Amino acid sequence: MSRPRAAHGGRRTTAWRVHARAWRIRAAGWSATTRGLLWALAAGLLFTVGNATMRALTLEIHPMQALFLRYAIGVAPFLPLLARVGPRGLRPGPIRGQLWRAALHCAGLVLWFLALPHLPLADMTAISFTGPLFIMIGAAWFLREPMSAARWIAVLAGFIGVLVVVGPSLTGSGGWWSLVMLASAPMFAASFLVTKVLTRNASASAITFWQTLLIAVLALPLALPFWTWPHAGVWLVAIVGGVAGTVGHYCLTRSFASTDISATQSVKFVDLVWAALAGWLVFGDPLHPTTFVGGAVIVAAIALLSRYERRSARG
Repeated sequence: MSRPRAAHGGRRTTAWRVHARAWRIRAAGWSATTRGLLWALAAGLLFTVGNATMRALTLEIHPMQALFLRYAIGVAPFLPLLARVGPRGLRPGPIRGQLWRAALHCAGLVLWFLALPHLPLADMTAISFTGPLFIMIGAAWFLREPMSAARWIAVLAGFIGVLVVVGPSLTGSGGWWSLVMLASAPMFAASFLVTKVLTRNASASAITFWQTLLIAVLALPLALPFWTWPHAGVWLVAIVGGVAGTVGHYCLTRSFASTDISATQSVKFVDLVWAALAGWLVFGDPLHPTTFVGGAVIVAAIALLSRYERRSARG
């Protein structure tokens, strides 16, 4: 009785491998920009899951404890990999760069988590979309990336799509907490620019592992004064958010390693669609028709940029 099941399972495993290999072969023919955009899309979806769970978490426990749990739990997905490849398999490259990356990102996270429970989801999402503008400027200034008109137009179109979506629902009720969250945007932008530099000497897995571990260490002393023992529901939310956030950062790092960081910034605005759906499903925020109109503008901007970059790569 067991042999037929094993054979059937073997056939299913073989078919899965064949499909996976076919996708790898197809992906190998995609341009670097297309691969970077797809990795960024996956990252945005995972970050939306993580952000929604973190917002729910900060309504239950102190934001600094939520920050620590997010990154302490986020180390867990790396344990099987660490056991398989050993510490040498996750070599950090220049440790100074990893420390700068963690410090910058942790500073942004402190501001972001403090403001998180005080802002409506629409306001929070709109403020976060200032990030691509900081990144585009930094990529041109510090990384000397070529800034084609198509990239600037795609980011501008994406920002217009954001305004279409969030304009009718912006409340402005966040007060000075809106400024606190806005202050986190350039910190995150600087962190992502450092990440782009790190991809030259370290793998995406190593960069994400060291970022997660170092931020957990930095966040621990911030969390201890406010510590309360979480109940089972809080632990479940923290686990979902921690895993989703870590995998999202891995996808984002793969995106940065695939192509110029400036080429992926228009994709950031797709997060607005994910955030609107998450707000509706988790927090009961209303969905407006403008969400879909703005989403169409965003997707069109990304598709046109991908097509332009693909044609440019061909010569």
